[in-house]
Amino acid sequence: MHIKEICSRVVVVAETGTDLREAARLMRDHHVGALVVVDGADGHRRPIGIVTDRDIVVEVVAATEVNPEKLTVSDVMSSDLVVAREDVGVFEAVDLMQDRGARRLPVVDAEGQLVGIITLDDVLRMVAGELTALAIAAQRSFSREVHERRAIES
Repeated sequence: MHIKEICSRVVVVAETGTDLREAARLMRDHHVGALVVVDGADGHRRPIGIVTDRDIVVEVVAATEVNPEKLTVSDVMSSDLVVAREDVGVFEAVDLMQDRGARRLPVVDAEGQLVGIITLDDVLRMVAGELTALAIAAQRSFSREVHERRAIES
């Protein structure tokens, strides 16, 4: 299965000049824990960073010498961004997340434009669904076997 099949196509984004208060407001209003920072200069949305609610809390709110009113997302975003192409397999994406310690991966198309985001929660939901399907298959197999035995014994 490719990540394009389970990633969220709705991505909350910010540009580098977005102030932190607006970034936090966007996260609150959209119920997300991260914003993908994009370069939209030429009308395209190429991801260049990511800023999380944790980045804002740890790097700004908890720091005594920092004035949050003067900062933008570019000041606190992770610019060592890890992205995944939409045609990558789910388990390849999980390996990438594990290798880089990322909980979220922006998903890009072949031209590098943002098309979605995949999170550990997305992967967990997919795996939970697959495990449920396996459990149901095992239960039905057992039930069928019992039914067939009863038919033979009758």
